Amino acid sequence: MPIDTADHAKRRAALAGALAVFAGLGFGQLVAALVAPQAAPALAVGARIIDLTPTPVKDWAVATLGTWDKPVLVGGVAIGTLCLGALIGLLALRRRAWLWIGPALLTVIAAMAAAAAPQAGPFAIVPAVASGGVGGLTLRWLLGTGAAPSDDDGAPRALPRRAFIAGSAVAGASGAAALIAGQYLSSTRQRPTPVTLPAPSESLASLPSGADAPGMAPWVTPNQEFYRVDISLIVPTVDVAGWRLSIDGLVDRPYSLGWDDLLALPLIERDVTLNCVSNEVGGPYIGGARWLGVRTRDLLDRAGVQAGADMVLSRSSDGFTASTPVQALTDDRDALIAIGMNDRPLPAEHGFPARLLTPGLYGYVGATKWLTQLTVTSYANDAAYWTLRGWAPECPVKPSSRIDTPSGSASLQPGTVMIGGEAWAQQIGVARVQVRIDGGDWRATQIGPDGGIDFWRQWTYAWPATAGQHTLECRVIDDSGADQVEVRAAPFPDGASGLHSVVVTVG
Repeated sequence: MPIDTADHAKRRAALAGALAVFAGLGFGQLVAALVAPQAAPALAVGARIIDLTPTPVKDWAVATLGTWDKPVLVGGVAIGTLCLGALIGLLALRRRAWLWIGPALLTVIAAMAAAAAPQAGPFAIVPAVASGGVGGLTLRWLLGTGAAPSDDDGAPRALPRRAFIAGSAVAGASGAAALIAGQYLSSTRQRPTPVTLPAPSESLASLPSGADAPGMAPWVTPNQEFYRVDISLIVPTVDVAGWRLSIDGLVDRPYSLGWDDLLALPLIERDVTLNCVSNEVGGPYIGGARWLGVRTRDLLDRAGVQAGADMVLSRSSDGFTASTPVQALTDDRDALIAIGMNDRPLPAEHGFPARLLTPGLYGYVGATKWLTQLTVTSYANDAAYWTLRGWAPECPVKPSSRIDTPSGSASLQPGTVMIGGEAWAQQIGVARVQVRIDGGDWRATQIGPDGGIDFWRQWTYAWPATAGQHTLECRVIDDSGADQVEVRAAPFPDGASGLHSVVVTVG
């Protein structure tokens, strides 16, 4: 057999290591689809990275990547693991022991990440073990198991060229097939049981038509367009047959509810706009919907909240927690355990079968998805997921507004141009919205229909545009008479503030 050149041998070794990791990840995905979807190696490691990532980096990822942050993270984990596989292949050229040390190290990392997940079950490490086993066997197969004739250090002997090419093709095709099969099984086996929602005991009249001018966001956000920001790399699947909500902690009568128990309680409808605290001024992480659910006040009254409790720690099936003031869950704002969204059951992406919804608070302190537990406690004794990472423990939504149309950097023709957008002042109410052109006087806009103090309002302004470059700004005046805060602030730690502005060119 001809002796490979050193460079050729290195390229083979690196390719063998990367293919071994790819095959391992594929079979790990397949096994995870059968026993524990969240424990797929790339997902488990990605979730652990999210937990360990500093808050400023997370904020940058959400602001920069938007809804692509999760796919980019999983892709980055996969690419990084392939690079580690290539490195392991190169190390195995010098020391045969790396044929098992390398796969063992990757297996331990993936297994520890899967076991650390809050929802880890008894089979959490199985996908990691399967991945490491397949990857290790593939690596030994591609690089060979015997010692090279000229070496006495146990370095592996490479396969003949044709055998290596054939082996590489088999490893790549097998990994790809396992990956595709795993993703298919995950999407089909994990579908929750369809449900039918009962009619509410307190229903609302249909909302009137919004302005819906060209370029403006819909007044009622369609479910498929509603923003999603959470810590889960894949959408948790919760079946109503096994779902329960427990109410415990500083209460006189702890208890739990199943799905049928929840449906038997009085259901009400509320129109509420939901905001993400990470939303920049003028950003997209906000939407308005009609929600159906049970008042949290009713559930907590049944449990009997004890003196000294000032916070409810809500828990999600994915391990996320939120800290909500007891007052916000028991006053007349009608915080909900929501089970419906825009006349349909909650989509899986938005918390099926039940989520917390607290009007007037940012999502991270009042809108836990995939809800499983409400623990009545105090801020002195408990802290939630994002509070532990430096965000404010109590966080009311700041009154704000944005311009949807025209978009920034738009090129317009002289004449009448419709400026439009939305404004919100939850738990207060929107009184007026004003626009300003090039720093001049504030001008009144036309306000759209009123959906209540917790629902945003659309606004429009017919602007007689003249040639040149112009800066457009907007602000809301709430029902208390207060103007929107103009001082610019970043979302961390309690929400962004400042005026939204766009620059357009006319002519």
